[in-house]
Amino acid sequence: MPNDNLRDSPSPEGGESIPHASSSAEAPMPKKRDAHGEGRGTRNAAVKLFVLDTNVLMHDPTSLFRFEEHDVYLPMVTLEELDDNKKGMSEVARNARQASRFLDEIVSHGEGDIDNGYSLKGKSHGEALGRLFLQTHAVTVEIPDSVASQKADNVILGVAMHLKQRHAKRQVVLVSKDINMRIKAHAIGLAAEDYFNDKVLEDSDLLYTGMLSLPGDFWDKHGKDVESWQDHGRTLYRVKGPLCPSLLVNEFVFHEGDRPFYAIVKDVKGRTATLQTLKDYSHHKNNVWGITSRNREQNFALNLLMDPDVDFVTLLGQAGTGKTLLTLAAGLMQTLEYKVYSEIIMTRVTVPVGEDIGFLPGTEEEKMTPWMGALEDNLDVLMKTDDEAGDWGRAATADLIRSRIKIKSLNFMRGRTFINKYLIIDEAQNLTPKQMKTLITRAGPGTKVVCLGNIAQIDTPYLTEGSSGLTYVVDRFKGWGHSGHITLTRGERSRLADHAAEVL
Repeated sequence: MPNDNLRDSPSPEGGESIPHASSSAEAPMPKKRDAHGEGRGTRNAAVKLFVLDTNVLMHDPTSLFRFEEHDVYLPMVTLEELDDNKKGMSEVARNARQASRFLDEIVSHGEGDIDNGYSLKGKSHGEALGRLFLQTHAVTVEIPDSVASQKADNVILGVAMHLKQRHAKRQVVLVSKDINMRIKAHAIGLAAEDYFNDKVLEDSDLLYTGMLSLPGDFWDKHGKDVESWQDHGRTLYRVKGPLCPSLLVNEFVFHEGDRPFYAIVKDVKGRTATLQTLKDYSHHKNNVWGITSRNREQNFALNLLMDPDVDFVTLLGQAGTGKTLLTLAAGLMQTLEYKVYSEIIMTRVTVPVGEDIGFLPGTEEEKMTPWMGALEDNLDVLMKTDDEAGDWGRAATADLIRSRIKIKSLNFMRGRTFINKYLIIDEAQNLTPKQMKTLITRAGPGTKVVCLGNIAQIDTPYLTEGSSGLTYVVDRFKGWGHSGHITLTRGERSRLADHAAEVL
């Protein structure tokens, strides 16, 4: 059925057409993506025309500059939806306003005109070589009766369909974060893609785990001319061999067997690496606030959490692996016993699992208390570790602990600076990369930041395992000398919880 509300850029009837940046007759090559999700399109392939849905701009305002040599097309209804969503203080509203600012700068100060498109090269500092096109002409286009309503999504589909008909030699691709929009596009014969640029990894199984199992012949190949020495009760080894260049600083290496070997990589220079043995936190004499590690990964995690030289720690793992308990125990030990930090600050994203229960009464801390059930549960465990203290002693300890733990909301973090604090970000998988950057940059001198999460339990809309802020920081911080990461694998909560995690 014809749709008279659809508008389009200059078409062949008006003597203008969207120019080809490449005259190659080759079929378009599929876009290759690197580890950061950015397209690496081949230069000799025909330049594609990407039609952007509004939700792409509201998800990432910089998406305008992420299509390299390809052209970007914005339907008029996309601009109208941006205008409708620009009011408010939400992340979506901020992104809508930023996208509008980018468009204003491109149109007002960029090279080009409305007929031939505006160059994206200047604003993107040379990263985007394509052009931006906006709708200028009303058109009539036939779209199937099944999607012929005047809903904004269907208007965008109609525009993309018209472009495909008018520019048969070009590959027209609709880009949308909306799964149903992409399904409808495929149903009417349109090419449609998700927006991939925000993905750190295509496959979450490739995410850095923070540890490496050494091959059985490691010492045969790396044991020649090995140097060893003692430093602060730890043994260090300087080894040379083919595996060394692939090691990362603060990566844990281990070798099981008759003589197990556990170490952390302290330095890598070419084919030479320095390995340092670990403190054994599974032994009761090394307990952390009464807690000992129950498996290899927990021991690795405690070595990171108790190391004052490591400023940033990320712990991934499914429910029951001990992320929060280990982090709190290490925080209490270093705050109350060693006086390294002045207090513990804990925060998390307030995304409900089920229906929202509405507004909560009280102060900031009282409003956050229902979200901090994990904190209360783990404090109950940590307060019972001293059996000799008696009821009065435990009550006094509980008051002391609670006076040193502050619960803060993410909403009021911007502009703050934390000095000598132990900052715990729980449920970090629900943060976007931008929110994660905002939080981590709050750290002042002497502050340690610990991010906890399980990327299999993401509740934030549009976030996936590949685009979560937690995945983002794990990938970007690996190999830095003052950060560390461990993926916890074994559940230690109970036999019921472990069995449920396997079979459900």
